[in-house]
Amino acid sequence: MKKFASAAGLFLLAPLIAEYLLGDFPITVLFPLILLGPTYGGAALLIRELARRFDLGWPSIVLLGLAYGVIEEGLMTQSLFNPNYAGAHLLEHGFIPALGIAVPWTMFVLTLHTVWSISAPIAIVEEMSLERRTTPWLGKIGLAVTAILAFLGAAATTVFTYVGMGRFMASIPQLATVVVIAAVLIVVAFRLRPARTPGTGRAPSAWLVLATALVAGVVFEAGWTWLPTWIGVVALGIAELGMAVIILVWSRKPGWGPWHRLALASGAILTYAWHGFFTNGVMPASPAVMLASHVIFAAGALALLVVAALRVRRAATVTA
Repeated sequence: MKKFASAAGLFLLAPLIAEYLLGDFPITVLFPLILLGPTYGGAALLIRELARRFDLGWPSIVLLGLAYGVIEEGLMTQSLFNPNYAGAHLLEHGFIPALGIAVPWTMFVLTLHTVWSISAPIAIVEEMSLERRTTPWLGKIGLAVTAILAFLGAAATTVFTYVGMGRFMASIPQLATVVVIAAVLIVVAFRLRPARTPGTGRAPSAWLVLATALVAGVVFEAGWTWLPTWIGVVALGIAELGMAVIILVWSRKPGWGPWHRLALASGAILTYAWHGFFTNGVMPASPAVMLASHVIFAAGALALLVVAALRVRRAATVTA
């Protein structure tokens, strides 16, 4: 039952972070969870279960999260190629005709899925699972059901987007490229193995890890939201590559553990919490309802992080 609770928690948390904490939907509009649950929750849980069954490390989980982002935005919603997706004109800035994509949007949305739709929910729920953090939570039947739900969610999202977004369809070369890139990411993810040789020195304070993640979040969100196009692209690249290098170096140092993983996930979630207040959302709602929704979801995120911290501290106390 504890393993099932962890799996169910991840299944529900992934869409809540990916869309509601982000600010896309107000709290008065919960019916999209019927579709978002299998789409985001199914994918996050499937990635987590496969990673733990095949003894894959966090680099593999991140690559699988990136592959999911490529599949969702390249095949399911095709927002990477649709100039009129959701009426948001996402390809107006930084568009490269030869590729048919806009650099800022591609960098931004793929990172959203890699970090927030997949990695952060997995990290939070795993750290709350204590001794079950790296063990599979589902049996063969549960894994099969999760895979089916993820597939149905992806199929429903694809059909819903195609019908609701003017029946846009990317070109065959674009779709084929997406399939190849996703396949390469998946293959590489399954061939990677966790590093066994520790680095030199000691891991930094978890507070420093949290502060670094928060700063990277500000730079990342500023790169997409407020800075001029190509300066924004540079900011996005600095935030993404900088954090990737920092995490790879720090995570190999002796002393890296639960508090550091929780700090990274907390930095990501807190970034979404404050950024939600600057988001208009994709569903119509009054300013008062949107503000109340942002406050409620941010408070919920803080409460979740407090509970996770208490569980990590309890585990550390027991171990000591």
